[in-house]
Amino acid sequence: MRKIVKKQKVVETVGDVKETRNALMLKAKERGIKNFRVLNKEELMHVLAEGITQQEIDAIVAGAVTRWKSGWGKRKAQNESQS
Repeated sequence: MRKIVKKQKVVETVGDVKETRNALMLKAKERGIKNFRVLNKEELMHVLAEGITQQEIDAIVAGAVTRWKSGWGKRKAQNESQS
């Protein structure tokens, strides 16, 4: 019996290099964006985009801070309900 072997094509991605979240945070720090540590990668890319206004940056950061603050206090509420 002969085994049939298929050749696989190697696909190389050509394009701009994806930046890490850490590199994006360093750029945000250089630009003076407040609370850049609570932004996720997509939000960091958006606030660092060209042509974005300060009001849009403030709105994105405010939403991220609200999301971050909403995580506080959950563990205490869970512990009380189990007792």
